[in-house]
Amino acid sequence: MGQPLPNPQDRRVLRTRRALREALVDLLAERGWDGFTVQDICDRADVGRSTFYLHFADKEELVGGSLEDLGRVLRAHAAGTGRPLAFTYGLIEHALDQRRLFLVVVGKESGHVVQRKFRAMVLQLVGEDRAASQPAGPHRDAVVAFLAGALLEFLAWALESRTPLTAAELDAMFHRLAGSLLAA
Repeated sequence: MGQPLPNPQDRRVLRTRRALREALVDLLAERGWDGFTVQDICDRADVGRSTFYLHFADKEELVGGSLEDLGRVLRAHAAGTGRPLAFTYGLIEHALDQRRLFLVVVGKESGHVVQRKFRAMVLQLVGEDRAASQPAGPHRDAVVAFLAGALLEFLAWALESRTPLTAAELDAMFHRLAGSLLAA
């Protein structure tokens, strides 16, 4: 018989998961996706391997959980605003605050696993946003793919160019650029 799953509301569980996620972020920024192992994450987080595997199957699941958490935070901040793509400000602000990490995630140093999961999170956020204002079908799917791709490239540009613009200015710029598509 295996061990029971940890209670996700237990403070020790939350503390352990936070330590593992922080270790993941640090190692991603330092070494890129292929430059570290689960053992490296455990060592950095000061957590045993068995504890890691009690919470996550592998480092891919750990990064997926981290992006799910980010998606939840972005949704919560955007909820009730009535503004299209309201989550973008929070995403841009987070990217600027975590510039080094985001350059790894959206840049060339990232492993395909991280890029794929980040892209999926952005597609899901855009898709949820568009579902509220457009009927399902190929047109909405195309708009979602276009906007998500544009947002990813916009983030990469903003981070790589080291633009002096604030998150609010970048968000306003993205919304101006995407405005005609959002209005269509």
